[in-house]
This record gives sequence, C-alpha cells and structure tokens, in this order.
Amino acid sequence: MKRENLGRAQDVTATQPISLDVLKEKYLKAGETSAEDLFRRVARSLASVEKPELREQYEALFLANLHAGAIGAGRIMSAAGTDIQATLINCFVQPVGDCIQGMDDEGFPGIYEALREAAETMRRGGGVGYDFSRIRPRGAEVKGTHSMASGPCSYINVFDQSCSTVESAGARRGAQMGVLRIDHPDVFDFITAKRTPGRWNNFNVSVGVSDAFIEAVQNDQPWELVHKASPGVTALAEGAYQRDDSLWVYQTVQARDLWDTIMKSAYDFAEPGILFLDHINTDNNLHYCETIAATNPCGEQPLPSYGCCDLGPIILTHFVRSPFGFDGAPSFDFDAFEKSVALQVRALDNVLDVTFWPLPQQRDEAHAKRRIGVGFTGMGNTLAMLCLRYDAPEGRAMAAQIAERMRNAAYAASVALAREKGVFPQFNAEGYLAPGTFASRLPAALQKDIRKHGIRNSHLLSIAPTGTVSLAFADNASNGIEPPFSWMYKRKKREADGSTLEYAVEDHAWRLYRELGGDVNKLPEYFVSALEMSAGDHIAMMEAVQPFVDTAISKTVNIPADYPYDDFKGLYLQAWRARLKGLATYRPNNILGSVLEVHSTTAPTSSGAASAATETNTASIDPMRTVIESRPKGALSAVAEKVEYWTQEGKKRLYLVVSFLPVPNAEGTGTVDRAIEFFMPVGQSSESQQWMTSSMRLLSLAARGGFLERALSDMRKVVWDRGPVRLGTHQKADGTQVPMWHDSEVAAVAYAIQNILARRAKLRQQGAATLPQAEPAALAPAAPPVMAGKKCGECGAHAVIRKDGCDYCTQCGHLGTCG
Repeated sequence: MKRENLGRAQDVTATQPISLDVLKEKYLKAGETSAEDLFRRVARSLASVEKPELREQYEALFLANLHAGAIGAGRIMSAAGTDIQATLINCFVQPVGDCIQGMDDEGFPGIYEALREAAETMRRGGGVGYDFSRIRPRGAEVKGTHSMASGPCSYINVFDQSCSTVESAGARRGAQMGVLRIDHPDVFDFITAKRTPGRWNNFNVSVGVSDAFIEAVQNDQPWELVHKASPGVTALAEGAYQRDDSLWVYQTVQARDLWDTIMKSAYDFAEPGILFLDHINTDNNLHYCETIAATNPCGEQPLPSYGCCDLGPIILTHFVRSPFGFDGAPSFDFDAFEKSVALQVRALDNVLDVTFWPLPQQRDEAHAKRRIGVGFTGMGNTLAMLCLRYDAPEGRAMAAQIAERMRNAAYAASVALAREKGVFPQFNAEGYLAPGTFASRLPAALQKDIRKHGIRNSHLLSIAPTGTVSLAFADNASNGIEPPFSWMYKRKKREADGSTLEYAVEDHAWRLYRELGGDVNKLPEYFVSALEMSAGDHIAMMEAVQPFVDTAISKTVNIPADYPYDDFKGLYLQAWRARLKGLATYRPNNILGSVLEVHSTTAPTSSGAASAATETNTASIDPMRTVIESRPKGALSAVAEKVEYWTQEGKKRLYLVVSFLPVPNAEGTGTVDRAIEFFMPVGQSSESQQWMTSSMRLLSLAARGGFLERALSDMRKVVWDRGPVRLGTHQKADGTQVPMWHDSEVAAVAYAIQNILARRAKLRQQGAATLPQAEPAALAPAAPPVMAGKKCGECGAHAVIRKDGCDYCTQCGHLGTCG
C-alpha cells in the first residue's frame, strides 16, 4: 500500500477508537458528530473578530489550517464558538500578596482575594500558577494583630482545598503550580511538604532558583534565607538580623545542604521541580517592563502576574512526506509547515479577542502584550517517520531545524500582523531587542523588520503537553516534544448490549509503519521509546530546541528506579548549564507506590455483581440486622473461595470460608441467606495469617451483631504503608474495564467478601443450588510498564506519573486535565 507523498495515518486507515472516544468525551458539543463539525465551529469563532468583509475568507483559511494540523489547545477546541462562559485560555499565573485581604503595600492582592480570583479562574476552566514568595515566613511579626505569621505553606493548604472544592462542584479540575524562591526562609518546609501523603494533591510545586544559588552550591558557600518582613521575637533571639538592603536574614545555611534537600525530595517524590529564574528573566523579550517569578502548571509558560497561555500546537506528522522511505526518501515539508505556522499566529491572536476572561486583570494583561504560544506535537513520531533516532545527533538536529523554522515563520507573521492590526501596546523596540533577550538572537533581517514595523505579539512560541488533543486530533501521535511512551496497549469497552469490545490503542508512527507494510515485530532502530533512552539524551533534546523557543518546554525526564543519586543530581546542573528554563524528573520507587505486573484476577467483573454488592450492602432488612447471640449448633451451608491479589511483593493467595444461616425474610414468605461466620483455614503460610484470622473473628461478631455491612465498609478504608493492592476490575463511565486498586490487603479482602455475599444473594434469588467460583477476568495487556506514582482517581492504582508535563496513569492510561 503506497501513495505519493503519503504523510498521515488517516490516509491509509480508519480513525482509531481511542481517538473517537476522546473526541466525543472531551470536545464534541451538542449536535456535533465529527471533527469536521468541531473544526467548523472553531474556525467560525476565531474568524468572528476579523473585519466583516474578511470573516468568510478567514473562516475558510482557519478551517483549512485545522485540517492541515494547526489545532488549538484543549480549551479552544472544547469551548470556542459555544455559548458557555468558559475561557479559551488553558492557564494563567495569578499574584499572591503579603496580606490577608485587600492589596498589600506593593499592590498585590491579599491571600484571600487571590484565592477568590483563582477560584473564579478555575471555575471558568483555567489552571493557575502562583509565586507564594511574597507571603511572610512562619514566625514573622504581624503588627496589625500582634501575632506571628503561619507562613506560605499553611496558605498553600487553603489553595489546595479550594481547588478540590471547585473540582467537586463539577467544573474542570483546576491544575495548579506553586512556586517558592530558593531564598525564602520557609523553603525547607516547602521542599519537604509533599512527603506527607495526601498533602497538596492539587499542586505541582517548583523551587525558583537563581544563578547566584547554583554558584554557591558549586563553590560550597553559605546561603542566606531572607524576607522583607520583620522577624518575630523568637527569630530575633535565634540571630535574625537586617542587611544593608533592608531584607531580614532569618537563617544562614550551606547552599549544598539546601540543594541536597531538594535533590532528595525530587529523587524520592518526583517534586519539587526546578525553575531557573535568571535564565527565564534574562531571555524574556519584555524584561524591560515585567519580572517573572512563576509558570503555568506544566511549566512551558513563564508568566507575569495575570499572564495567560494562549496555545495552539501544530501536528508535525502531517508534514512528513514519504514516511519511513516506503515511497522514496522521507522528507519534511518545511514550506507547508511555515505557511501553517503563519496562519496559526493570526488564529491565536484572535483568541485573545474572542475568549471570555475570568478576570478583567487577565484581559488587560493579555491585550497589553498579546502573548501567544504556537507549538507542536508529534516530534517523536515525526523523527521516526523521517528514519531518525530521537536520541541521536541527527534526530536532535532535525528537531532544532523544525523549531528554528517555526520561530522564524511565527515572528515574521507577527510583524506582518502588526503592520495590519498594530503592535502590542507595551512594545518598545530598544528594550525588546536589547542584548540578551530572545529577540536579540533572531536573524538580522527579522530584527530590522521589528525595529521598523514593530510586532503584534510579545511572545509567540511554547512547547506544551498535548495530552488529549494528540489523542483526539493527531491519531495518538507522540505528545509535544516527547518520544513515544509505548507502541500499543489494549482497552476494553462495554457495549450497550452488554458485550465487551477490546481494541488496541496504537502509537501513530507504529500504526502507520504497519499499514505501509512494515514488520512491527522487527522495528527499525529509529523506533525508540521514552524509557529506552538515557536521561542525558532527554535533556539533550531540550537543549537542542530551547534556543528557538521564546518561552519554555514542558517535558518530564523519566529515569529508571536504579538511577544513581549522584548522577541524578548532575542532571539538574546539566540543565542549568544548557540554559534551560527549568527541569522536572520522575523516578519510580517504592516511596511513591508499588510497581506491579499485570495478571489475571479472580474477582467478579460484571456490572451486575457490582450492582448486587451495592444493593446488599445498603439494604436495611430487619432479618439481616437482628442480633444473633451465638453461632447455631450443627453444620451450616458454607462456601470456600480462593482470593488472589497482587501487592508490591507479588502475587498472594488466601482461602476463606463463609458460612450462611437461612433466616426468615421480612415478608415471612421464605428465607434469605445471612452470613454468620467467617473463617480462614489454618496452615496458610503468610505473614497475613494473624491479622486475617483476627479480622475473620471480628467480622463474625459483626455479622451476628447485625452490622456486617458497616464493618466491611470500615475495612475498605484501611490504608497500608506498603502501598496499594490490586484485586478485581473497575468499569469506567465509557464501559472500559481497568484494574481495581485498594489501599491495603485488609481493604482488598473486604472487597472480595462483599462480592462473595453479593453473588450468594443473587444466586439465591435465581434459585441456584450452589455458588460457583468467580471466573478469572483477563486484564487488558499494556505495553508500557506500570510505574510507581500517585494514586489514580480513575482506577485507584498508585501509578500516576508526570509524562509530557501532565499526570498520566501508567496502569489505565488516564490523562490529567492539563493536556
């Protein structure tokens, strides 16, 4: 199967089910049945702010560009052209001042005013980043109330809970980034906060690091922790003093000790990330009128107060001709790509005028500077389609060339747009092109044009995570700048008629290679996944591309669990020397969660069993609740069941016996089976023998006391310090079956017992004579390994990692909302 200039998977095969599912679940609105309907809605909306006589022309151009691969970020594709008052902007940075209410003495909103602004922003669909460094440290003096300050970490708790409230109200989950400067007196508390399980679950956190601090680390020098707020009596007694610049020194520490605290937390807990603030501000085109101290939640957009992310990735795979060399030498169509970039600049500039703004300050900031972020997705797949290894010099050179051509096309288009529509209001040619800024490194011809005509947008480029938009619109192309994470995994989906459909979720390049006649069992060496390359190679790709991106790159460097700690620390210094804007890493380990293999389970998987369990556990039938003083004499009807589950120690097996007593039903017309005794046969060689035997005796007492369902419910809440336990499957809203996880062995066994009781009740109703064993349920095989991480809200697995700048569950494939 060959075609001239073949470049897209949709040219050779039908759309993947995963793409259709995500499209329907995330982006299609009422009355829309296809991506074509959605594209028309978006194109019409973005063209609506053009001059009336030009709207029809630009609607057609925007529509054609969407088909070409120039899509919007998730908020644009979801909300543009609808009547809902939701922002088209993915994320913002919000200021937080050093007072409780009103404005502080520098004009920044007080903590609770900032909290209100953030809640409104998240309610409208935007994620939020904050710099909490202005908040005075714990123990500082609060003159107005003659008290001591509680410090920024205590207030971050409040912001975290507010985000949970917004989420529970049904709005889009508000991703957040919290930043604290490396010289803040509470920085140690900030660095170690996430060591407490469950704390700041709605936050990514990063430390803002200066060049001076890195130099102090390298030279083994002391480092002062300072703030402008006056210390309290305790801090003064411990030696706090005021410097000549009026800042108070709360404590002096060794820079290397502080650095090691950060590195150990990042090594064990995957946070905090690092932001290189001097690199960010030196490179900033607007250094003359703003200072940046924070980023959006995924880190690709360093932003000033009330700044926004107006993002639109371009699908790079659409511009590959003769992929893999099946129909001549593969090539990248730079001419078509540059035309698409130029039109994308106009589309994103229009977003700033058509979007709903949660706050007037956000609107004013955006209109004053007109920041946009043209980016790309599918870089990993594109390099493979060009027969280039992602982790080889040739691959990095091609990625750099693509980024450079994108930069030049975007800046040229913004200059042309300035001539038509005007420059951004805060444009100043001398400051914008001053030595050291990103713009000062543009080609001489472009700099000349900027001096003569100005430019429409202060910033134009951003490499963001693309999560769901890559799934929905790019045939599951590799996300953003990342290499592929896996080539294929399986999903199960329950159909309307009750049957189960299993389908593959396939990487775009892998899929295209197969459809063009390639042997996917013997992939060429240029097919390389994220987990196959070194951490240094991941950073080298960022180093190659960052010089051509005026903001930053969202990328998570995944490293193996056995990666040496000293080498790990070296990665951050490598990133600093490469003049990256920041770095985030992820290392799976037993502190974050357990690494489990995928096996079959013996727990019931049918929705009927789950429903029956619910009905049994919530029933309040008197015969099941009356107290039975003692176990009746003689033999009872019983069932023995083998329970198999998986912990971080591997597969475990227990045999349980549940005895039932027939008791009159509420109507007095028959009997129902009531569980009366739970028993674990002796001789099972396991450390669980003692607690299980004890649990069975207590459950037996609960069963005879009439509160069995409450006891089982309490057991389901027990948490184990050794990580989660896998038993059974969970059916998602779309019918997909994913593994089910429990917080402990106790909780897993309670779940198994609930299902035994449910099946017994169901079979009794059907008149069955015996209780058969549950059929083993085959779990969906997954190509990528299950990696240790945070608990997944979808399937319960402790397997959520940072991938492509977003939360990603390596067990069920669930993506966080920042994509």
